[in-house]
Amino acid sequence: MKILMLLLIGLPFALAGHDYGQALSKSILFFEAQRSGYLPHNQRVTWRADSGLHDGKTSGVDLVGGYYDAGDNVKFGLPMAFTLTMMSWSIIEYGKQIAAGGELGHAMDALKWGTDYLIKAHPEPNVLYGEVGDGNSDHYCWQRPEDMTTDRRAYKIDPSNPGSDLAGETAAAMAAASVVFRLSNPAYANKLITHAQQLFDFADKYRGKYDSSISVAQKYYRSVSGYNDELLWAAAWLYQATNNQYYLSYLGNNGDSLGGTGWGMTEFGWDVKYAGVQTLVAKFLMQGKAGRYAPVFERYQQKAEYFMCSCIGKGTRNIQKTPGGLIFRQRWNNMQFVTSASFLATVYSDYLASAGKNIKCASGNVSPTELLSFSKSQVDYLLGDNPRATSYMVGYGNNFPRQVHHRASSIVSIKVDNSFVSCRGGYATWFSSKASDPNVLVGAVVGGPDAYDNFADQRDNYEQTEPATYNNAPLFGMLARLSGGHSGYNQLLPVIPPATKPVVTQPSPATQPKTTPASSSGPIAIEQKLTSSWNDKGKTYYRYSTIVTNKSSKTLNYLNLSISKLYGPLWGLTKSGDSYAFPSWLNSLPAGKSLEFVYIHSASPADVSVSSYTLA
Repeated sequence: MKILMLLLIGLPFALAGHDYGQALSKSILFFEAQRSGYLPHNQRVTWRADSGLHDGKTSGVDLVGGYYDAGDNVKFGLPMAFTLTMMSWSIIEYGKQIAAGGELGHAMDALKWGTDYLIKAHPEPNVLYGEVGDGNSDHYCWQRPEDMTTDRRAYKIDPSNPGSDLAGETAAAMAAASVVFRLSNPAYANKLITHAQQLFDFADKYRGKYDSSISVAQKYYRSVSGYNDELLWAAAWLYQATNNQYYLSYLGNNGDSLGGTGWGMTEFGWDVKYAGVQTLVAKFLMQGKAGRYAPVFERYQQKAEYFMCSCIGKGTRNIQKTPGGLIFRQRWNNMQFVTSASFLATVYSDYLASAGKNIKCASGNVSPTELLSFSKSQVDYLLGDNPRATSYMVGYGNNFPRQVHHRASSIVSIKVDNSFVSCRGGYATWFSSKASDPNVLVGAVVGGPDAYDNFADQRDNYEQTEPATYNNAPLFGMLARLSGGHSGYNQLLPVIPPATKPVVTQPSPATQPKTTPASSSGPIAIEQKLTSSWNDKGKTYYRYSTIVTNKSSKTLNYLNLSISKLYGPLWGLTKSGDSYAFPSWLNSLPAGKSLEFVYIHSASPADVSVSSYTLA
């Protein structure tokens, strides 16, 4: 038994029974079925047509576009923005694997469809439209989006009617998306950053809960957690996107007062962002970016690890699971918590592996591999490894939900039968039908089973059969991670999604490299050491840490390093032409202090030397 377990740990993907690549493609395709507005020429979900073409008109603003959040026809701003933030995070962390699966273009198109709408919804610095349509009138009707006769009123927040949670989440979404588009569309990335910064300032200055201002949202997307978590969440994403010290300071100075260091969570989703903030800040800490805020960031990290321990069942307060092993939080759309929590565990596993660390939980240590295995178990359950042998992703596997609680998929396509479907007529003809959906909502992740792994595939069982965009956004990142395996990357390095899959051409050495002894150029000492290595597809990759120490009695104001024989990514310095200088967050190096940078490649240590320097 022990030998088998070792094999399972050593080969976490070779024995996988699921086609994660196929599931990845389907999970991204689902977003095309949720599109509102004028559909593009390359629309692949062809049973949908244009809809919501007058959204915003009565308010004098163009709000055409965006996404319907679930099985209804309302555009809710808070879950839509959270969906886009998580979609961006999936691409930021696992862009290489998404690209390798041929889905990066589709993923970025799905993201831009949402961010284009957010730009429209933010026509002035302190005005943000947070909802189009009204849940009450919308739920009274069962109509295709193309036939909507319901009220399409637009609802906004402004200084007199604030909504820090909505503005903060929208700022986070735009900041995160700017990272995704930084390389391929820098002008668009800059536009997103401008909107994100304005929205963060608006959220921070005019504080209030959005559902007090947009009261029609209370019944559907009530902000129970308040807005403190979104303020920290937005600051974290703005720091990730800009490296601006203002946002790092915001996280450091407000971590205690806004609850980032205080709340130990067992859930993460569109309402409660604390575990996501704590995971991101822990990443900054492991990257060496915390500076003087390290003690505060360590408290964030403790709470991030509280969450991870609770997921894996080794904490002081563990997440409930079904007999079949699925995270269970609530009856209504429980799967949203499964995908969101599992995504955090996936990225944190990779951060730990990159840093060469484990977690200390109340019931013992947890390795990065164990954390990733937990996430994999949740994804596998969702895809069909469960007591019912049911896939909770529509269109994946043989046994998946056929009566999805979703207006567009449950009513014949307008392209097949353009007869008008009336508000109540849709209930009588289509909602009450016991037949399978006429349109298969490929890739949709439904609400999922109850606390005992039971599931009823019935259209009126909205708690279990309704899908949502925010179920899918974190999932496709995990599917990319599982389909790609561990391909010798370091998640603590800054990642910009690639255009193509990078190839390391440098041949690997026959023997493992040794630590390079310290060399010095006058008052500056350089020491390199090998910190970890791993094998992938027959090639050995090495992670090197390089310590640069100012041995003089003066402050080092300027440093220029020459690095040759480097064949992989490097983090911790700023590239300047053919040489390297201080990282963006460091202006000088005091006497006796050191800085560290890391790099990965499949060769012996690079040659690092001092080209020039200036002492104060």
